[in-house]
Amino acid sequence: MLLACIIQEPDPAYRAKAKEFVSSHQLADFRRCPALFFKKRQGVVPDEDRPAYILGRAAHTLILEGRDRFERQYAFGGPVNPRTGTYFGVNTKAYAEWAVQQGKPVLTDEQVKLIVSMSSAVRSHQGASALLSDGVAEGVVRTEYGGLPCQIRMDWFNPQAGIVDLKTCDDLTWFESDARRFNYTHQLAFYRTVLAKVINAVPPVHLIAVEKKEPFRCGVWLVAEQALAHCQGENEAALARLKECFAKDTWPTGYEERRVFDSI
Repeated sequence: MLLACIIQEPDPAYRAKAKEFVSSHQLADFRRCPALFFKKRQGVVPDEDRPAYILGRAAHTLILEGRDRFERQYAFGGPVNPRTGTYFGVNTKAYAEWAVQQGKPVLTDEQVKLIVSMSSAVRSHQGASALLSDGVAEGVVRTEYGGLPCQIRMDWFNPQAGIVDLKTCDDLTWFESDARRFNYTHQLAFYRTVLAKVINAVPPVHLIAVEKKEPFRCGVWLVAEQALAHCQGENEAALARLKECFAKDTWPTGYEERRVFDSI
């Protein structure tokens, strides 16, 4: 019954609705700078797509959606040099021409090895494997939140364990600090509240994090209720300000007033 409330759609279809529905990432932009939110929404400032982002998306695909989906969505390998019987190097003209012909993102052999290692680490972790043993990947939910149409795309939803978000990181030792720095709890509080409005229940929230280098450590966190409640309050305050900005069509930077610099 819970899974019936969750939409399955390709990522491009989800992104195409970005001008109609507010997402957690858009709200994060707004909290940082309303003018940035507005310019991104108008297409003046394009979303940055770094190589690390492509690697992260590919890892999500393999870990959450499986090998078949991974192989359909990404190209790897390359053209073979008939003289040597080995693949052309990634810096060769032959490889560049082959990559253009694929019509989908291309991963190098090293990137594939890295992604497979991360996937193995997650699947061999008892807690992470249990969370991903039942549920649906990349589930979309849309509803009104704070008087605005909003949408979420969850990495994973487990009917018993709730929302599961997968993160890749450089060093698991510092993951909790990184989670605070990148406002992961605000993102997950947004997910939880939007989903709760649709399923009429407040789900638990978990984080899975896996390193992008040896020894590929993997960890699982249950996100505390008090942290989610605090971030939910800040999200709802931001949504109220966003609604006002839409009404007035005014998009400040947040630095219009003179400030006092008193740091020593």
